[in-house]
Amino acid sequence: MRAGVLREYGEPLDVTTRLDPIPDADGAVVAVEACGICRSDWHAWQGHGEWADDQAPLDYVLGHEPAGRVVETGPDVTGFSVGDSVVVPFSLGCGACSHCYSDHGNTCPDGLALGFERPVPGAFAEQVAVPNASYNLQPIPDGVSFRDVAAVGCRYMTAFHTLAHRADISGGDWVAVHGCGGVGLSTVQIADALGARAIAVDVDPEALARAERAGAVATVESDPVEAIRDITHGGADVSVDALGRAETARNSVRCLRERGTHAQVGLTTEAEKGVVSLPTDWMTRWEIDWLGARGMPPTRFGELLSMVESGHLDPGSLVGREVSLDSVSERLAAMSTYDTDGIEVLTF
Repeated sequence: MRAGVLREYGEPLDVTTRLDPIPDADGAVVAVEACGICRSDWHAWQGHGEWADDQAPLDYVLGHEPAGRVVETGPDVTGFSVGDSVVVPFSLGCGACSHCYSDHGNTCPDGLALGFERPVPGAFAEQVAVPNASYNLQPIPDGVSFRDVAAVGCRYMTAFHTLAHRADISGGDWVAVHGCGGVGLSTVQIADALGARAIAVDVDPEALARAERAGAVATVESDPVEAIRDITHGGADVSVDALGRAETARNSVRCLRERGTHAQVGLTTEAEKGVVSLPTDWMTRWEIDWLGARGMPPTRFGELLSMVESGHLDPGSLVGREVSLDSVSERLAAMSTYDTDGIEVLTF
């Protein structure tokens, strides 16, 4: 199979031929039809994450947002057969622990992160192996395209998990979204679909225009804390840092109303190395909640995919570019200057 291999951090991927993967007894192999290109891939490509023991290895295949067809299964796999159309969550659970059994497989202590850890090479390749396939694979509804499901990948499903499960937003809530890349635009669209009022924050007018098309009721280009407080008459109910910089994290906290909730979705850069200073006394005074969200439990994908199938959510509308495997390095490099177009997807 052809695959893009990370040889050196920050250097173009080596598009080369590798042996086709072989499934474990409980695993499956999926022929990749589409795979999102995510800012988390950029972090891995840059070699970030060493400060959190989360650095992607070298001589390794990145890519963690695949959709495709099952081409082989191990003898212990149930529920899936060759030819099935599936999405592969990047948060892979063991399927046997209390976290997995209670619909929290994305925090499984024995779980693996597809496209980030040595045992589970990623999907910037023609095929990808999936462990514990009976638990981790999720069926794609009829009529939903591989491209659209790849767009659901890490960013969209994380945004859905953040708003629907972690922050538990309600109709009419004000939701501020700081950063309108892939995960930010996903958050805007999902907030709108769930009945909330999204305010999009970005320094790029084109990104804000895309956010408006995704459902934002207001956009902010500068001075976000005061602007959001004015728009909402006191502050947002929920605010999401979708970028991962110290400035956006603090702005997200500061724009909240009393007893508001901040959700951290964006991963930090080398500048922060995973640590951001916060107005903790102010947060204590106004009982501000801080929560993190990463991925989504595999067992809850049905909630999201049913909304895509019914047309209530449209991740495909956020796809700005489809590229070939040979162009993935170029698109990763474009993320260094935030020069991307919504969600970008590798298609085969």
